[in-house]
Amino acid sequence: MIVLEELELLGMRRLIVLADPSVGLRAFIVIDDLSLGPAAGGVRTFDYSDEQSALHDAAELARAMTIKCALAGIDAGGGKAVMWPPRGAAARAAAFERLGEHIEELGGLFRTAGDLGTGPADLAAMARTTRYVHTEERGLTAAAARGLRACVAAAAELRGRGLAGLHVAVQGVGAVGSAVARELARVGCRLTLADLDAARVRALADELGAQVAAPDALLASECDVLAPCGQGGVLTVAAAAAVRAFAVCGAANNLLASPEAGAALAARGVLVVPDTIASAGAVIEGIGHSVMELDAGARAALVERLGVTAGEVLREAAAAGKPPDDIARARAHARIASRR
Repeated sequence: MIVLEELELLGMRRLIVLADPSVGLRAFIVIDDLSLGPAAGGVRTFDYSDEQSALHDAAELARAMTIKCALAGIDAGGGKAVMWPPRGAAARAAAFERLGEHIEELGGLFRTAGDLGTGPADLAAMARTTRYVHTEERGLTAAAARGLRACVAAAAELRGRGLAGLHVAVQGVGAVGSAVARELARVGCRLTLADLDAARVRALADELGAQVAAPDALLASECDVLAPCGQGGVLTVAAAAAVRAFAVCGAANNLLASPEAGAALAARGVLVVPDTIASAGAVIEGIGHSVMELDAGARAALVERLGVTAGEVLREAAAAGKPPDDIARARAHARIASRR
């Protein structure tokens, strides 16, 4: 069967296919690994061109979550839900309620939250039918921002710099990107912002005293650190050749379009903090609270620890002459293997 061949090709072991025409639900849930605990991953709502594209996205994101959880020191594995957007507000709410029912049936095997294309109303609809969705977005985005700030500081330290006066270019100022921008502004960074929503980015720039750049120009803009915080895969080989920053550290998932893009950045001496470390603050906050039952102080300490991990990975990668992503994955796999 084509589906089974696709699963083998992508290295997926658990795929749940959901289809309910009565409410317009079309979704996949991929569970990548359960060695450390239940699978954690958000719901991404996107109008995929075909099922293969959706499967590939879900598999890559679920695998990244496995690595992210292992590196962050939390007791969870990786998963992801991807969903085609239903048409109309009423249908959308019904579809997310039905998705919640299916997640509830898994009995906590999959813990979820928001992601690109999935908003507070969608999460609230899911929460009407499942206990296993995190709806409090502000706490997650704040933790994501603190974790990224710690990782930016680690990269800057390797170049003999501090955060004060550091010029960071933030691409994408949605829920996570805007929290990142505010956190970096709080510690004295100078900011350039870009977003497809011109009104949103202008309002945030006015609030923070930041500059605004066109979305298609930001990746090649002159800055110290480039922070992609929107759609993943933005750093292609061509984009990597144009990067002028000394470091890339963003909250976008799978921000490198290919290993070749990472190699191109490394060849030019650009530090690349693996996004599996830089974007892990939110999952620490969510899983640390709901699964590990850590108090706020313990969760905050794990978030700050991401900066230490980032520094260690960057130094080890430099000493070994290997991409930081390879070092990060090796660390994650070692922790997972120790629990199997």
